[in-house]
Amino acid sequence: MAFDALVLNASLRQALVTVRSLGRRGLRVAAAATVRTAPAFSSRWCKQGFVFPPEDASDAYLARLEHWLDATGARTIIPSHDGTIALLRQHRARVDWGGKTRIALAEEPALAVAVNKERTSAVAKRLGLRVPHEAVIRDVDDVPAAVNEVGLPAVIKPGESWLSNGGHGARVGPQLVVTRAEARRAVEEVTRLGGFVLFQQLLTGRREAVSFFFANGAIYARFAQWAIRTHPPLGGTSVVRQSIAIPSDIGSQGEALVREINLEGYSEVEFRRDAAGVPYLMEINPRLSASIEVAVRAGVDFPYLLYQWASGRALERGNGYRIGGWMRHLGGDIETTIDSLQQHGRPGIPPRMRTIMSFGASFLKPMGYDYFDWKDPLPAASATAGFIRATLRRLGSRLRKTLL
Repeated sequence: MAFDALVLNASLRQALVTVRSLGRRGLRVAAAATVRTAPAFSSRWCKQGFVFPPEDASDAYLARLEHWLDATGARTIIPSHDGTIALLRQHRARVDWGGKTRIALAEEPALAVAVNKERTSAVAKRLGLRVPHEAVIRDVDDVPAAVNEVGLPAVIKPGESWLSNGGHGARVGPQLVVTRAEARRAVEEVTRLGGFVLFQQLLTGRREAVSFFFANGAIYARFAQWAIRTHPPLGGTSVVRQSIAIPSDIGSQGEALVREINLEGYSEVEFRRDAAGVPYLMEINPRLSASIEVAVRAGVDFPYLLYQWASGRALERGNGYRIGGWMRHLGGDIETTIDSLQQHGRPGIPPRMRTIMSFGASFLKPMGYDYFDWKDPLPAASATAGFIRATLRRLGSRLRKTLL
């Protein structure tokens, strides 16, 4: 069976959005994941789902991918997980053999800058963008000097979101630290995986992001959103977000950064404002982000643009989008609400009553829900079952630890 595209990481929200986007346009789409329960497998627009070996088994994963490409003739691969992207970057020449297959990622020089927060920060500073006050830590013994320079509370960020050591990789997110002991433990966790750490000042203002599609020196689409809640609460995946008009300050700053890096394809540039409303650059995601469905529903079909670009087709230019639309990832919102209640009293975490009221008030707003589509209902059922299984496993683990 021949396919137009293979969407990897079918367990992720953005993979399902991509399958639906391409399938609705009459393209033959396959999806791959390392588990059989990936929600995208259940989509009416997924012609076939394939279970691949874990990315840690790199040779087996790549062999399966090569065999699949050879058998189907698909010319486009769309990944969206940091670990898979790291693997494909390492073996890009092997996958893109003979130019027969195109991975929907920017070229390596631009990717190398975008995934590395220290290099991104250096480019941003050169362009005049504000970045949080920060210190680079490469060894745990550097923590006292960083605390003296930046102060506490602070945010510990890995230099790159995906870290690998000894063949085992992990996605590492930001951590809030309020004491020297917490800072030391957090730095140890990152540096043992072989990475370096950015020790940054804590900013608790509004979180906004601008997404771009850039190719051949031109911007083909722009989109902006703000996140009312993320998981984890400090900053991570957007779980409740709204489409907004592109703010003039971060819109121009984000575009300048993308152009300077020459970051072709899709990218999301994240900012956080301080108490005075001044924006500071957080990071760039050079892949389809988990929050992408809010853009698609607003009228900016980034997954299809990514397919057009990767397959060598002419690109469509965006004609604006609807603002004010809300999207919610209910499972993630439940988890971040629980986390916020458990972290009550820490910097940047709202009081418990406000947390509960904010969670409940979201049910009263007209909004779309990730995974759910009346014309394609099965992925939502699959995602709900997966959330219940994961919750029961966590509860069981906590109960066993309590009994022991």
